[in-house]
Amino acid sequence: MIGAGDRILLGVSGGKDSLSLLHILNHLRSYAPVRFELAVLTVDPEVPGFDPQPLKDYYASLGIAWHYEQQPLLEQAQTHMDGDAFCAYCSRMKRGIMYRLCREYGYNVLALGQHLDDLAESLLMSLFHGGQLRTMKAHYTNQAGDVRIIRPLVYCRERQMADFAMRAELPVIADSCPACFSKPTQREYMKTLLAREETAHRHLFANILHALKPIMVEGELPQPGRIDVE
Repeated sequence: MIGAGDRILLGVSGGKDSLSLLHILNHLRSYAPVRFELAVLTVDPEVPGFDPQPLKDYYASLGIAWHYEQQPLLEQAQTHMDGDAFCAYCSRMKRGIMYRLCREYGYNVLALGQHLDDLAESLLMSLFHGGQLRTMKAHYTNQAGDVRIIRPLVYCRERQMADFAMRAELPVIADSCPACFSKPTQREYMKTLLAREETAHRHLFANILHALKPIMVEGELPQPGRIDVE
């Protein structure tokens, strides 16, 4: 996923997953056989209660450049959203902002913190509601061909990220988006469904990962265990 000379921009919301990935990649820079640059970007959707500013000094203490972009996504969604759930609209808009910042500052790689649980939930949402066999890809190039997107945590479970964040005492910012809490989302339903099934079938996520591999990659597979999150 990472090559010599890559300039990586990591999307960081302040949640456990993105902060955990920040620490993993920052540590990896110290011993990886290839040299790469790392910076972080926070897209502030300007929703009440979301304040990533306290992390500014934290990123500085790590020696990591922080890009900060504000856009009133909740307000824009009320007039521009057409048939989408807000979360899907927000995600699409954030992705466009991330691509723009990559181009403006010369980053060729965009890193995102989704894990295996996220991919499994996306698969079920696609099957149930879209009639398609699709999920998030682990490693691919955008349509314009100028930014590679990587998700290094695709072999990791959400509970591993939560445990890592707790043990490392990461300054996690709680999710405060009112749109996410106003009513149950499709993703939350799938999360609950998977959790229930896993209690009865302990190999559930191993089987899902096996099924996902052919559709989550574009080119070479990331290797299991390449990044240690224990």
